[in-house]
Amino acid sequence: MLSKKEKAAAISALASSLLAAAKFVIGIMIGSLALITDALHSLIDLGATIVTWIAVRIADRPPDAEHPYGHGKVESVAALGATALLFLLAGGVTVEAVRQLMGGGALPTFSFVPFIVLGIEIMVNAWRAYVLRKTARETGSQALEADALNFTSDIFGSVAVIAGLTLAAFGYAWGDPAAALVVAAIVAWLGVRLARRAIETLIDTAPIGMAEQVGGIIRVVPGVVRVERLRLRRVGLNTFVDAEIAVPRTMPIDRLAVLKESLRTAVTAALGEADMTITTTPVALDSETVQDRIMVIARNRGIAVHHLMVHAIGGKLAVALDVEVDGSLSIAAAHEVATGLENAVAAELGPDVEVETHIEPLQVRSLAGDDAPAARVAELRNALDELAVEHPILRDVHEVRVRGTPEGDVVIFHCIVDPQRSVIEVHREVDELERGLRRRYSVIRRVIGHAEPREVVSELRWSDPGASARNIR
Repeated sequence: MLSKKEKAAAISALASSLLAAAKFVIGIMIGSLALITDALHSLIDLGATIVTWIAVRIADRPPDAEHPYGHGKVESVAALGATALLFLLAGGVTVEAVRQLMGGGALPTFSFVPFIVLGIEIMVNAWRAYVLRKTARETGSQALEADALNFTSDIFGSVAVIAGLTLAAFGYAWGDPAAALVVAAIVAWLGVRLARRAIETLIDTAPIGMAEQVGGIIRVVPGVVRVERLRLRRVGLNTFVDAEIAVPRTMPIDRLAVLKESLRTAVTAALGEADMTITTTPVALDSETVQDRIMVIARNRGIAVHHLMVHAIGGKLAVALDVEVDGSLSIAAAHEVATGLENAVAAELGPDVEVETHIEPLQVRSLAGDDAPAARVAELRNALDELAVEHPILRDVHEVRVRGTPEGDVVIFHCIVDPQRSVIEVHREVDELERGLRRRYSVIRRVIGHAEPREVVSELRWSDPGASARNIR
């Protein structure tokens, strides 16, 4: 089944062939150079239309291994080939028209037939130019746009031929060759315009103003620091965009993927069809803190860290942090990992920085476990209620879960805190409650406390040891 572009090209070819044949036969019969020239122009249009039809079929093929950017430039090659024929016709007609003007050519035989044919041609070409131009805009076909321009010029050429034949009918012998010169000039102008468009596409000339438009779109997307380099090229309807952008080096990888998708969506919305390749360069921002810089270093080395503290002591910095490593590593190997991180931090912050690391085992294996019996859960819940009395900012211990593992019990609980309390304050109280439970029960391997920021009943006091057992949420 023919595509929209192929149907438009096929109809155009049929119309060109019928009109070219009629004008050529009539031109020979009445001896009109202008009409013969117009017929030859239509004949070239026919050849160009056939080439266009073939070109759009090839251009519609999807990208492949040999043509990763698709086949759209085939249309530009076809348009460039048509311009060569137009220049050849314009040159030949100019020579013959000048010879007739200099030597005084014979008057064409008068007939109403060429006027009728040319009138029909003007109407047909106006319709064809409209249809082809509309289809070219919808499909982004440069070849169809060139074809539409051809038929627009044919209208002016036909008008010139009518004027020449009219002058010849009133006895002005120069009217016919003069009309031929006008047609030749139109053909040459058309050739120049088509050649320029085709060459611009073939040498990847970016459309005027598009780079500024795309650059402006990219710069306003949150997360983009600056545009390092931007390249664009048009291939048929599609625009290929290669963008190199700077992003904060602290940006997580998943956030980077979201940023790239946002850029593609924004650019495609502005350009229509767009194939965008984005390269990111991580850069340090002036707003980065010392903690940010250290976390970037650890992340780039694939090391998990926590409890990061930075102190300004006199004129130098002191950094302390916990380094998590595989618990099965030898202490020598773990120390090598920590030393490498220390050296990298010192290289980033300067030789005067003091860096100390604490090595901790990273739990990488899963432990088999089961839910503890209800009696055991109730026992530990009561213990948490009792211990919570010593920590007034922690309210309503609830959702207590106990899992038995080969290495000891794992206890999980939730509690309520005032939303305005600081993280440091809440963490300290929860941590102390966890340690108190572990001191009371040596078989407990780990306690995980989760503080929930909710409004609490301000009148409640911990005078009643059983108050935390009541649900006051």
